[in-house]
Amino acid sequence: MEKQQTVAEFFAGIGLMRMGLERAGWRVVWANDIDEDKMRMYRNHYKDDQAHFHLGDVHALDHSMIPTVELATASFPCNDLSLAGARRGLAGQQSGAFWGFIDALKGMGSRRPPLVLLENVAGFLTSHDGNDFRDACLALNDLGYAVDAFIIDAAFFVPQSRQRLFLIGKKEKCQTDMVAEPPSFYESDCRPHALADFILWNPEIRWSLRDLPAIPKTQTSLRDILDDLPASSVYWWSRQRAEYLLNQMSERHRQIAERMIEGKEISYGTVFRRVRNGRSMAELRTDGIAGCLRTPRGGSGRQILFQAGKRKYSVRLLTPQECARLMGADDFAISGTLNQALFGFGDAVCVPVIQWIAENYLTPVWKELYANETQQEYYRKRAAV
Repeated sequence: MEKQQTVAEFFAGIGLMRMGLERAGWRVVWANDIDEDKMRMYRNHYKDDQAHFHLGDVHALDHSMIPTVELATASFPCNDLSLAGARRGLAGQQSGAFWGFIDALKGMGSRRPPLVLLENVAGFLTSHDGNDFRDACLALNDLGYAVDAFIIDAAFFVPQSRQRLFLIGKKEKCQTDMVAEPPSFYESDCRPHALADFILWNPEIRWSLRDLPAIPKTQTSLRDILDDLPASSVYWWSRQRAEYLLNQMSERHRQIAERMIEGKEISYGTVFRRVRNGRSMAELRTDGIAGCLRTPRGGSGRQILFQAGKRKYSVRLLTPQECARLMGADDFAISGTLNQALFGFGDAVCVPVIQWIAENYLTPVWKELYANETQQEYYRKRAAV
């Protein structure tokens, strides 16, 4: 009987990792997260999930209850690794949940999955001068995994700028790569110079590097994912609040906004508030790509839509449905409050990115590993005859 491509999903959130993997033929059979609101959103979308979603701290899991699977995924908290955080790294209270995942793999013993997929912000690569990422790679090495890494921007697939670093662990008994080539050897669309340098300068890490195809750019724009809300919608801000945002822009961004307002056609941009020199500033982006969705902790995390033209302008937050489309999860059944939805999508993975990784990396590697295992079993049976 052929093995199934089964998955244990750590830090499951609202289930977008599952959505991407299942589109590529994998099957999630177990999930864990500590956030009850996200669990409710997950279960509202995946109606069959009352049994396999385990709510609780990853550090407190009963490892014997984790099923034997082919792949374990961990989209662990980025708070301590991102530029927006305090950069405490893997020693931080949030991002330190990574070690709970490592403990879970240890606790599975001989049942550890042959494949592991980790996802986090690109800042993971440089956190604590690269020591956090090095520690993560070596931790997987210690568990018998050779590793590979690449960076993908969701903007290849959806109109959202969202760079994420992916780390894959593969159980391999054969000799893995010795790293001695110049950095340019490793560079590609998915391995920029900084990552290629890291690979070159860390030969003590057991690498297993795999060529990846070029990613075709999907031609979508911000306007393609927007809801056509009537002027009476409660989402639109009051004139006073919209004017306040306009006045928070720098001179350069204000000039861009004014040109949009005077335009003969309606155009769109997105705005984030950032603190510059102790002052809250509104920064406008108008290239047809939304900024990276974030969790709405404070005002700076909320992405704002700026719509202008024909001597008018309007302002509102992105709707949960628009956030879902920016994550490639158009058909996600949204539930909960606005804030819960924004938190859920801000913490999630981009679905078509995960689908692409599964189709172009995970599935081919799994088939190779399974083919080797099947071949070894065949020879064992022949030797026993």
